[in-house]
Amino acid sequence: MAQVTFAKALQRHVTCPTASIEADSLRRVLDGYFVQFPAARSYVLDEQGAVRRHIAVFVGGELIVDRVGLADPVGADDDVHVFQALSGGAA
Repeated sequence: MAQVTFAKALQRHVTCPTASIEADSLRRVLDGYFVQFPAARSYVLDEQGAVRRHIAVFVGGELIVDRVGLADPVGADDDVHVFQALSGGAA
């Protein structure tokens, strides 16, 4: 089962403990997670079901490619990490 972990910065705003979800795509992993913790959905996905601009999701240590369809494959032993994305730059 994939292990889903949220960064502490997100955990301050919504209940999102680490959970194991059995699924083969990021969409299915997140859907399974949000069944257990529905309040976390609006922090991660927008109204169309795409990953919000301020969120970064990694599967097996790699930044996901499909932020809209969430079709990135997830292996049985993969870790899924959800972070707040950082932005900014030099002034």
